[in-house]
Amino acid sequence: MKRQIAGSSIIAAMLLGSIAPAAAKPPSDISDLPGSRAAGAETAMESRGYEMTKTSGGAQYWWNSGTKTCVSVVVSNGRYANVDKTDSSNCGHGGGGSAAAAIGAIAAVGLIAALASHKKKHGDGDANHDSEYSRGYNDGLYGGQYDRSDSEGYHDGFMAGEAEASNRRAANRSYARGGPDAARAACERRADQYQNAPGGSSVAVSQRSAGGGNYVFTMATGHYRSTCTASSNGQVIDISPY
Repeated sequence: MKRQIAGSSIIAAMLLGSIAPAAAKPPSDISDLPGSRAAGAETAMESRGYEMTKTSGGAQYWWNSGTKTCVSVVVSNGRYANVDKTDSSNCGHGGGGSAAAAIGAIAAVGLIAALASHKKKHGDGDANHDSEYSRGYNDGLYGGQYDRSDSEGYHDGFMAGEAEASNRRAANRSYARGGPDAARAACERRADQYQNAPGGSSVAVSQRSAGGGNYVFTMATGHYRSTCTASSNGQVIDISPY
């Protein structure tokens, strides 16, 4: 299966490379968002006049009625992996568009990354399992309706995607953003290592003071949880299962 994933990655990269000219760069007002954590980036999009209009093919589509701009967003490992200006028709506002094909290829790369992270935890599966996991993950992540004629792979993916969506909402609440930035950042890095996840996967979904200048964070890494204690200057003291 490792060969199969590598092959899929190569195919996606070839597709992306062959049609990349159709994809535009992000508008200047959100050019700082690629690479940002999804929870905070979604708030930033809304504060800058964007509204999510739909999700399709693993991508979110956001419309800015003030500037008449449509952008697509692909999220991977809890961060905005790609933010691209696309044709307004993708946000339901008319026009043609060859950019949709480029967005599909970008989305495929994001799905492959998400599936690779899953397989680190659960071992190799067959091609059908991979496809069903990816379909379920996107349905769960972007609020799709659960397919009741599901497979095991679809169920696992849906649960993981739903948990990731919940993580983003929780991470953006005030009680999760509290505590020293250095302590939170240290726990995010340590939780990635602890769960053997790609960098930037973990977010704090709650925090509290433990006294003595230390803070305890509940960390979410996909649908996995851990408890991390760190000092205000960013020294991790302990991490354990939640």
